Amino acid sequence: MSGGVDSTACALLLQKKQQVHGFFMQLAQPDLADQLQRVQTIADQCSIPLQVIDLRARFENKVLNYFADSYQSGRTPNPCMICNPEIKFGLFMDAIMEQGMERMATGHYANIVEDKGCFFLQQGKDAVKDQSYFLARLSQQQLARVEFPLGGMTKDAVYGFVEEQGFTGFRGRESQDVCFLGTDSVGGFLEKRRPISEAGGDIVATDGRVLGRHNGIYNYTIGQRRGLGIADATPWYVTSIDAKSNRIIVGKNDELFQKDIEIKNVLWTCDRHPDLDHNYRVRIRYGHRGAEAHLNPVADGRYQIVFSEKQRAVTPGQFAVVYDQGVILGSGEIL
Repeated sequence: MSGGVDSTACALLLQKKQQVHGFFMQLAQPDLADQLQRVQTIADQCSIPLQVIDLRARFENKVLNYFADSYQSGRTPNPCMICNPEIKFGLFMDAIMEQGMERMATGHYANIVEDKGCFFLQQGKDAVKDQSYFLARLSQQQLARVEFPLGGMTKDAVYGFVEEQGFTGFRGRESQDVCFLGTDSVGGFLEKRRPISEAGGDIVATDGRVLGRHNGIYNYTIGQRRGLGIADATPWYVTSIDAKSNRIIVGKNDELFQKDIEIKNVLWTCDRHPDLDHNYRVRIRYGHRGAEAHLNPVADGRYQIVFSEKQRAVTPGQFAVVYDQGVILGSGEIL
C-alpha cells in the first residue's frame, strides 16, 4: 500500500474475496512521514492491518547507486526497471511472504497470462496507464506469486470504484515517476550525493565545432532542447553524451533519428527466444507507443533491433521492451 488511489482500489477489490494485509515499502521517499500517515489512515478505514518494511539500505545500494552511476557515465537510467525486480518484487515480496502471506498484489495496470507453465506480462486495459513496460524484468518466480487486480480496469473506473466505497480526495494526486526525487531535479539530487568540483565541459556539434559550455553531463539527456544556450535560427538537440571526454554532442532534429539499436543484458520471458523471421512491436522508453522491428542476435548475448522506420531520440541506459500482440517477450538495456 502506497496511500494512492491504485493500491487503495486494489485492497478494496481483494477484500471482497480474500483476507488482506497491507504492507508499506519504506525507501527514500522525501515525504515519508506524510505518506506513512496517509497509508495508515487508509488501512484503518479499510480495517486492514498494516506493516512497514524498511528497505532503505538495500534501496540505496541497488537503486540510488545505479541511478547516480548511470548519469555520471552518460547514460539515462530507468530506476523502476531496477527497483521492480530487485526491491519491490524482490526483497519486499520476500519479506511479505515471510509474514505468512500466500500472494502479493499491487495496483499496477498490467495483466499476467499463463501459457504452458510460463507466465507472461500483458498490457493493461487502460492503454494510457499501462505499466507492463516497467514490469518487463520480473522473473517467472515473481510473476507466479503476484496479482494485478487493476489490469482489466481503466483509471477512470478505478476512481469511480473507490469513490463509491467512500474514499475521496484522490483525483489530481498522481504519484511521480521517480519516487525519491520529490521536488528536487536530477542534477540537484546528484550534486548532493556526489559533488563534482569541475562539472562543466564543452557542448560540441557533431562536426566537432565547440558551440557552448554545459554545467554537468548529468543535467542532459538525448533529445533535450532546452537549456543548451545556443542561439540559432533552428533549434539544437542533444544527440549523444560523451562521458569520457565530458562533452555534450548536439545536432539538428534529423540527426536524432536512427533505424537500428543494440541492447545488452537481454532477458527473454521463460527463456523463449524471439522468432527472427517475425516482426515485433518494440518500446524504447515508457512514453514510447512502440514501433515495428525485427531482431538479430549479435555477440555476447546482445541483440540488434532494426526498426521498420527510424526512431527519434534513442537513449542509452533506457530499456527496449519487445511485445508480441500486447504480450511481453523480453527486454534489454539500450547500448
